[in-house]
Amino acid sequence: MGEQETDWERRRRLAEIFGDVEPSVTSDERDDVPPAARESASDRWLKAQVPPHHGS
Repeated sequence: MGEQETDWERRRRLAEIFGDVEPSVTSDERDDVPPAARESASDRWLKAQVPPHHGS
């Protein structure tokens, strides 16, 4: 029987064949979208309806 490959060797071999299966940072972890773009129109409307005495 051949020698066992280490975990990092196996990951490297699989990455060479299949590429990166899972990104190290997912799209929901990135901060590349400004907060205003993440809000829906209904969220903006709802926030606009908050009375001034309730804060911002």
